[in-house]
Amino acid sequence: MNEKVSIITPCYNGAKYVGETIESVLAQDYTDWEMIIVNDGSSDNSCDIVSSYAAKDPRITLINQPNGGSAKARNNGIEHANGRYIALLDADDLWNPDFLSSQVSFLKEKNAAVVCSSYAHIDADSKVFGKVDVAKPVITLKDMYVMNRIGCLTGLYDAGTYGKVYLREELKSLRDDYAYWIDCVKKTGVAYGNQKVLARYRVLDTSTTGNKKKLIKVQWHFYRDYLHLNPFRASANLVQWGIAGLRKFGNSNV
Repeated sequence: MNEKVSIITPCYNGAKYVGETIESVLAQDYTDWEMIIVNDGSSDNSCDIVSSYAAKDPRITLINQPNGGSAKARNNGIEHANGRYIALLDADDLWNPDFLSSQVSFLKEKNAAVVCSSYAHIDADSKVFGKVDVAKPVITLKDMYVMNRIGCLTGLYDAGTYGKVYLREELKSLRDDYAYWIDCVKKTGVAYGNQKVLARYRVLDTSTTGNKKKLIKVQWHFYRDYLHLNPFRASANLVQWGIAGLRKFGNSNV
């Protein structure tokens, strides 16, 4: 069976970090991968940087589209994906060299549709800070309805077995990754977390994660409007989500 991993990377004005992200993929000890980078209407020189890498390695593909948001860009990449496994890696996040080999082996070991892993946080200068986000060993659909237990940069989904899953563009790139992993977990009702720290998630002041007030509002509307939870359940979940975020110094990707 096809054992290729399709790495989907949306890129909007990512010139500062996209080269470092690509280098972390090139350093993987698992070599059966393709990296599909979707340039989402960038106005910087992201396209030139990605093109230079694509010219050197045929496993890297650049797709250009008018600006449509991360969900549309990821869906464009997933549509073109040829691999059995799907991974989502943003243009400023990093993988450790053993990320793919560990996660593919872990997914097979668990006979799972979805796996994720623990990950560290890095700042604008790629320096690790704060606590490690430790993956929950067993993640149920009920867990996912409380908070996103799958760090997007660490998720691996077996599309070859369970079919491709696409992001919800109606969410307008806010919590679209959360909805995506819920939809993936729905395939079997459970995901598994690798305890190894295999990736580094970049937290920037300009990101949605860095903007705490905005994130709280977005999370509330996700519970109420997307998951259709009643106000009591949505409030209880918001409290649990907030406490988890505080434990991670406010830098949670849940």
